[in-house]
Amino acid sequence: MNQDGSYFSMTIPPSTAKATTPGVHGPDVPSVQPTPLKRVVSGAALKELLAGGGGTQVKTPSREDTEFRAYAHSEIARDVATIKNSVVMHLTATFLRTPASMDSGHAYLASAFSVRDRLLQRWNLTNEYHDKIGAKRVYYMSLEFLIGRTFDNALLALQLRDEYAKVLGDVGFRLEDIIDEERDAALGNGGLGRLAACYVDSMACMNYPGWGYGLRYRYGMFQQQIINGYQVEAPDCWLDSPNPWEFPRPDVTYPVKFYGHLVRDPEVPYRYKWESDVEYDAMAFDVPVPGYGTENVGNIRLWSCKTNGLFDLNKFNAGDYNGATGGQVAAQILTNVLYPNDNTNEGKELRLRQEYLFCSATLQDIIARFKRTGRPMTELDQMAAIQLNDTHPTLGIPELMRILIDEEGLTWDEAWATTVKTFAFTNHTVLPEAMEKWPVPMLDKILPRHVGIIYDINLFFLQSVEKAFPGDRELLRNISIIEESSPQQVRMAYLACVGSHRVNGVAAIHSDIIKQSIFRDFVRIQGEDKFINKTNGVAPRRWMNECNPDMSELISEAVGDRSWVTDLTKLSTLEARAADPDFRQRWWAAKQKNKQRLADYILATTGIHVSADAMFDVQVKRIHEYKRQLMNILAVIYRYHCLKQMTPAQRTKELPRVVIFAGKAAAGYWVAKQVIKLINSVAEVINSDEEIGDILKVVFIPDYSVTAAENIIPASDISQHISTAGTEASGTSNMKFVLNGGIILGTVDGANIEIGEEVGEEQIFFFGCLAHEVADFRHYLRFHQPKPDAALQAAFDMIQANTFGDSHLFQPLIDAILRGGDVYLLSVDFPSYIEAHKAVEAAYRQHDEWITKSILSVARMAKFSSDRSIQEYAEEVWNIEPAPVSGQSV
Repeated sequence: MNQDGSYFSMTIPPSTAKATTPGVHGPDVPSVQPTPLKRVVSGAALKELLAGGGGTQVKTPSREDTEFRAYAHSEIARDVATIKNSVVMHLTATFLRTPASMDSGHAYLASAFSVRDRLLQRWNLTNEYHDKIGAKRVYYMSLEFLIGRTFDNALLALQLRDEYAKVLGDVGFRLEDIIDEERDAALGNGGLGRLAACYVDSMACMNYPGWGYGLRYRYGMFQQQIINGYQVEAPDCWLDSPNPWEFPRPDVTYPVKFYGHLVRDPEVPYRYKWESDVEYDAMAFDVPVPGYGTENVGNIRLWSCKTNGLFDLNKFNAGDYNGATGGQVAAQILTNVLYPNDNTNEGKELRLRQEYLFCSATLQDIIARFKRTGRPMTELDQMAAIQLNDTHPTLGIPELMRILIDEEGLTWDEAWATTVKTFAFTNHTVLPEAMEKWPVPMLDKILPRHVGIIYDINLFFLQSVEKAFPGDRELLRNISIIEESSPQQVRMAYLACVGSHRVNGVAAIHSDIIKQSIFRDFVRIQGEDKFINKTNGVAPRRWMNECNPDMSELISEAVGDRSWVTDLTKLSTLEARAADPDFRQRWWAAKQKNKQRLADYILATTGIHVSADAMFDVQVKRIHEYKRQLMNILAVIYRYHCLKQMTPAQRTKELPRVVIFAGKAAAGYWVAKQVIKLINSVAEVINSDEEIGDILKVVFIPDYSVTAAENIIPASDISQHISTAGTEASGTSNMKFVLNGGIILGTVDGANIEIGEEVGEEQIFFFGCLAHEVADFRHYLRFHQPKPDAALQAAFDMIQANTFGDSHLFQPLIDAILRGGDVYLLSVDFPSYIEAHKAVEAAYRQHDEWITKSILSVARMAKFSSDRSIQEYAEEVWNIEPAPVSGQSV
C-alpha cells in the first residue's frame, strides 16, 4: 500500500497503474462491457473498430465461377469409388485418422459426413429453387422433434445403402455395426415430437416446401436410468461427440429480448419501443431431412443461444470469474434441457423464457426470409403458413403482432388480419394439466410488451363477441383469454384458437370432443368450419422400411416394387397373399426374427433372458396416469397370483407371455415414477420365481427412445393402448405397431377407433367404458367407494402382503383407486380388461388365424401414413403446392 492508501505499484506510473487495476477507470475509460469485435485487416474496417463499430465487412463475389456453379448444381457421383474417396477423405482430413488409428466411431463419423455432403448439396438446390419460383412455405413450429438416428434413414432415402455397405466392408466394418455407433438425437420425448419428425419427413418426400422449427437441447429431457427400481434422471450428453447431422449457422442469429420496460410512441399510441434489460442471440443449427425417392431435402432449424458475446472480460480481470461467465451460463440454460421441471417458480420462468426464445427467433427468421421477396408485410400469409404444434409455440402470435406493429409499422387491424391468416393450431389434448397457462405477473415481468398485446387481443375479441351476443356475461367469462383467477392466467389454448384461422384435432373422436368441451363456445361464435380433424399418421420410411426390413421385402414382393414406401394404398395387395401358405410362413418367420432381435436387445439392456417363442405383450409410451400402465401391471400381478394357485401340471398348459414396458416419467411426476418402481419390483420377483420360469416374464426397458422403439415395435404380438376413453387425443404408436403386423388390445379411444374401422373388428380387441360414459362413472366414484372386482382386489392383496417389497411405497397408488375417486377408472375397466386378455390368448393359440389377422391388419392401414396427413394439411389448411426440384433449372 502506498502512503496515500492506494494499492498502485511503485514501479508503474500512476496513470498506467490506474488503467490496469481492476475496477478503477480514468474519466475517459468506459466502464461498460464493450461489444465484441470481428478481426479484420483493411484500413477502413480498422477505423471502424477503433471507433467502436462492429467492423463487419460483407463481400460478395465480383463474378460467378462456372465450375463452382456446375459443381453446386450437379449430383455427386453415386458410384462406390466416389463414395470411398469421400469417406477416406473425411477419415484423413476431417478426423486425422490413418488405417492404423481409426475405429468404428471414426468410420461412422466419416461415413456420416460423407452422406451429409450429399444432403447439404441437395438442401442448397432445394431452397434455391423454392426461392426462385417464389414458393409458399409451411413452417412447422414444435418444441420437440424426436428424430432418432439419421444415418440409416438417410442411406435408405438416398438409396445408397448397398454402396456404403461395400465401402465400409472394404475398410473392415459391417454397416450394421457402424449404424449402431450413432446416438439418438435428444430433441424430444414422446408422441408430440415423433409426430413432428414424421411430418417433416413427409413434407420432404412429397416435395412440399416446408421447414420445422425447434430448439437444440444440449442435454435432451434426460437419460433415464433405473437404479433399485426407481427412475433416476441423468443428462443425455448426446452432443459430446461431433453431430454430423446438424450444420451450424453462425451467420443466422437474431436478438431475443427479455424483461425491461416500454416507451410509448408519441405519434402512434398503440406502438411501443421495448427497451429490454436482457438480450441474447439465438443461433441457428440446420438439420437436413432427406426425401425418399426425390431430390428434395427438407430442413429442421433449431435454435441455441450464442454465448460468445456474453463473456465479461472486465469482470474476469477483476477476479470475478463467476460474474464474468454469468451471462453465458444464463443463456446456455435456456436450451440445456427439454421441459425443465416446472414445480418451482424458477422452473416456470425458465420454461416461459425458453418458449419465447424459440418463438421470437423463429418469427424473426420467417420475416427475414419473407422480406427478400419484396412483398408488403400484409401479404405474409401468401408466402408463409405457420402451424403451431400444440400450445408451446403460441407466444408466436403476440410476437408476430409485436413485430408487425412496432417494427414494421402496420396498423393493429392490418397486423391482426395478417396474423390470423398466417397461423393454424393443432390441439393435442383435453387434459386440464396439459392446457398451458401462464401467470400474468410472470408474463408481465419477462415479456412486458406481449402482455399488453395479449390484453388487447382479448379486449377486441370480447368486444366482437359482446356485439354478437349482447348481455351474455357468462359467455364472455368462459371464452376470455385471461382467466380471472388469483393471479390472473393467460390461457394459451384460447389465445391459439383466437389467433389462428384453423384449429384441428388429431383423431376423429378427439376433434369431436374438443368441439364439445374446451372449444364449445368458440365453435358457437366462430362457426364449425374453423374446427376440423386431421388424424395423425406415421412415416412408413422409418416405421416400416427401415425398422422392419424383412417384412418390407415381403411387401415389396407382393406389390411388385418399392413404390409402397411413398404410397401406402398399395398395401392392399397383401390381402391377395393372406391365404398363400408360403407367404404366410415367411411372414411369420419375419416376425419371429424380429422377436429374437428384441430378445437379444432385452438381454443386452436389462440382463433378462426371454424366449422369442412366448407371446410378446408390449406397452411402450410416456408414463402417465391416463395411459394406465398401472392397470397393466396390476393385471400382471393378478396373472402371477393365478399362476401361483396352479399346480405345475396346470402351469405347463398356460401360454408363455413376456410383458414389456418402456417409457419415461416427467422428472417432477411422483405418481408416474412410483408406477415405474412398482413395475420393476414386480419384475424382480416374477423373473426370479423358478416355479414360473418362462411362463411369465416382465421387462422394463430403460431410456425409451426411437432406436429402442425400432427394436420393440416390429417384434410385438399384441400392443396395449389402454388410455381412459376420451383422454388420448390420437396416439401414433398404435399405428406403428399395426403397420408392423401387431394386433391392438385397447380402449375405444383416440386413433384406436379409426384403426378398428379400417382393419376390421376381427383384427382388434376392444374393452372398457366409452367416452360419453366417463363423466357419470367419475361422478359416482367421487361420492361412493364400491368394492373392487375380485381380480383387482387379489392384485391389491399381493402388493399389501409385501410380495413386491414394502407395501407402503405403493399404497398411495392403491388409495388413488379406492379412496381418491379413481379418476382414470381403473376399477371400472379392470374386469373387461381381464376378459380382453383372455380373448387375446385364445386368439393367439389359433396360430393360422393370428397370422391372417397380422397380414390383413397391415394391408388395411394405408390411412395412417403421415403422407396422407400432410396432403390434407397442405390442401385444407396451408394452401401450398408441391415443388419438386428434380429436372428443374435453378
